[in-house]
Amino acid sequence: MILVRRIISAVVLVAVIITAIFCEAIFSLAIMAFIILGLYEFFTMLEKKGISIYKYFGIALGSLIPLSILFRFELTKRWELLFIVLTVIFLIIMQFKRRNNSGVVVDISTTLFGILYVSWFLSFLIKIRYLSGGIGLLSAVLLITKGGDIGAYLIGIRFGKTPLIPRISPKKSVEGSIGGIIFSILGALAVRPFLQLSWIHLVWLGIFLGLLGQLGDLSESLIKRDCGVEDSGNILPGMGGILDELDSLLFTAPVFYFYASIILK
Repeated sequence: MILVRRIISAVVLVAVIITAIFCEAIFSLAIMAFIILGLYEFFTMLEKKGISIYKYFGIALGSLIPLSILFRFELTKRWELLFIVLTVIFLIIMQFKRRNNSGVVVDISTTLFGILYVSWFLSFLIKIRYLSGGIGLLSAVLLITKGGDIGAYLIGIRFGKTPLIPRISPKKSVEGSIGGIIFSILGALAVRPFLQLSWIHLVWLGIFLGLLGQLGDLSESLIKRDCGVEDSGNILPGMGGILDELDSLLFTAPVFYFYASIILK
């Protein structure tokens, strides 16, 4: 039953993304919705850990990043750096309203980390879509990254025996990790028409993004273990929350954006 719910949720999620890819505005709005939900899940996990954060203030600020990309709004060429500086200033000002000084550094740091970790990193998916040949580039990073997720799950379920890092994620196995890398390589080879790279280049790209995708998955698992939760949320039946499904893209999206901007331009 759980597997059926996972399949249904995955099909719906993939259908939404594929449909949105071909329309810049719809895709950007879809990613923005994922970011808002992801921020909500992240800050809710922090609350369960007992950290006092300004949840809705953080969500509002985090929403400005994809919005600025969507509307091509930049006050300066270093708009994102300015945004980080202003965010820190606002967070510090809001601390003046506290009744005590305990936990100020932790609250500011975790709120800022959530905005960068969820909103800024996932917003690179929108930036990739806006690049020349963005549809192909976006399809490539999604297929390579999520292909690795699927491979790790399928191979891990069938052949997984050796724990990868049980302290962080008890269910992940070395065999599943290897399977994920293989599927990422296959995904990279499959997107050759989009990238026009040599076969060996694609193999190394698949390995690199496959490893980054697993690192993103493990990073979110580490945060969940620290907060004492099994899933980031329950919005996707059988799969957990938005962060549970997009965690592998947290690192691959920004790295692939710079790769495409510098190497593939």
